[in-house]
Amino acid sequence: MKDHLSLMSTQDLLLDRQDGAQPLPPTELRLDASAELDSKSSLEVLRLLNAEDRVAVEAVAAVLPQLADLVDLAAERFRRGGAVHYFGAGTSGRLGVLDAAELLPTFNLEPGRVVAHIAGGPAALVNAVEDAEDSEAEGRAAAAGIGPDDIAIGLAASGNTPYVGGALAAARAAGATTALVSSNPDAALAPLADIDLVLATGAEVLTGSTRLKAATAEKLVLNGFSTALMVAVGRTWSNLMVSVVATNDKLRLRTVRILQEATGLEAGAAVGLLASADGELKTSIVAAIAAIDVVDARSLLSRHHGSVRGALAAASA
Repeated sequence: MKDHLSLMSTQDLLLDRQDGAQPLPPTELRLDASAELDSKSSLEVLRLLNAEDRVAVEAVAAVLPQLADLVDLAAERFRRGGAVHYFGAGTSGRLGVLDAAELLPTFNLEPGRVVAHIAGGPAALVNAVEDAEDSEAEGRAAAAGIGPDDIAIGLAASGNTPYVGGALAAARAAGATTALVSSNPDAALAPLADIDLVLATGAEVLTGSTRLKAATAEKLVLNGFSTALMVAVGRTWSNLMVSVVATNDKLRLRTVRILQEATGLEAGAAVGLLASADGELKTSIVAAIAAIDVVDARSLLSRHHGSVRGALAAASA
């Protein structure tokens, strides 16, 4: 397959699958264990779903080396000012949107650094817009503006979604690094990916319902990718969420607890230090541990790209 994606019509695709020219994705096959699904009790159905969910965990474990390569590439691009873009349709697209949205408050991530694109636009988040995934042109349009310092990650359980293919083709043409997360070892879009993450989740308990195991595995991949990326670019310290944005009472209390955990300060002292640092948790941690004022702590953090570990190493040098 060439970098520019040539997609067959739906009729041709169906004919090819009927005569075996293009195999069905594993997610479209029937699972023997669930053949009598509608005859089972609710508890039996739930136990079967739970047992199959474990397959998703193992599928992610098998691709961790490739996922680590993707994290390292993304961290390198991120430090150069690049961005990560997710492209997906349906459940896959919604999971990408969820991951990107949660990074902003958790890691104080600037808008535009991790961006999710879903076929059908915002309306597809709450209502099914299933035909939107068939538009390669919409995918190409969504990827407009991507550059060589960016990472484009396609999310498609089948590995064949035209919207995702259009986006990856456009991103690759722009010089971006591309990746594909699918549950299909024969994904048609694989040639468009520099890193092809194949999650061997197999047939679903409910045939073809990729909101089950395939989606669970994709969510785990996104959790791992984005968390490891934020760790790599200094948005954490130790195992503490030091970049959290305190936008409500729960999070304001959390910042006090994190400062106490990091420094051993009493609650009153932690509250006072945070106030003097304009609520900046990282600045407060560096100031307390290095025994310097908040102005110097803020300067150290700035010189070390916001990394608490880097700032503290410089302070003790």
